[in-house]
Amino acid sequence: MDADDIWIFGYGSLVWRPGFECVHKETARLSDYARSFCMWSVHYRGTHENHGLVLALDHHVGVHCDGVAFRVNGANADGVLAYLRERELISAAYLEVQRDIELGSGEVVNAYTYVIDPKHEQYAADLSLDAQAAIIARASGTAGPNTEYLFNVATHLNAWGIADPDLEALVVKTNACLTC
Repeated sequence: MDADDIWIFGYGSLVWRPGFECVHKETARLSDYARSFCMWSVHYRGTHENHGLVLALDHHVGVHCDGVAFRVNGANADGVLAYLRERELISAAYLEVQRDIELGSGEVVNAYTYVIDPKHEQYAADLSLDAQAAIIARASGTAGPNTEYLFNVATHLNAWGIADPDLEALVVKTNACLTC
């Protein structure tokens, strides 16, 4: 690994659509954060009039989030970070942070990732899975239906062997809402 290389931790759409080149990727774990549909989407998967929900990392001591770590060549680091900032910081609901993650290989590296700002108006804490499913089933934004986002994340995490029981339950509940 080159000393200028950077790591990016993906837990949602970056898992299935990173949008940048990397030189290596593997599973990783971030401690003290939970993957959660806790961010109102008013751009990509919803609108200001009909909010959707997207994933964010919500800080909770004692839990962890499994995802995918992407190592980016140092020569491309500035460009990748500029791309991610444009994509992820569209409304300032996410905060860009650097956190230590444990790679599947056991190595600990420092990675960039995006966590929810719990003070932001788009923070949607403590919605039940039933409420999340109802919102996701009906919402759509500039990037398409909210269901597409949910189903792609679930499918690709599964392909990586990453289990997320809440996400799997949400898929079932959302499918049920679609048939009502």
